[in-house]
Amino acid sequence: MITFAEIFLPMRYIKDIPHQQFKISIYQWNNKYIIKIEAGMFEQTYKIDEYEITNLEEIEKCMDAPFLTKVSARFESMQGDFDETLRRNDVVF
Repeated sequence: MITFAEIFLPMRYIKDIPHQQFKISIYQWNNKYIIKIEAGMFEQTYKIDEYEITNLEEIEKCMDAPFLTKVSARFESMQGDFDETLRRNDVVF
């Protein structure tokens, strides 16, 4: 019989990857590594199956300048989209 704890396993914090602009954290949950990148009020999350990598250094290696440049652009787009909907719906003036 499956226990409650087996169904609702908490996400386990693994480590942070130092970065000047973003908070980058790695978690492990449900046989996946979860990479959470935060900037201010926004975050982006990426998942990769545990079996896809051999060690955590591979994930760190993927946090390279070309990828993080795109992440930064996506954060700017998210901010713009959110500002637009707040103004369009008279939430902020």
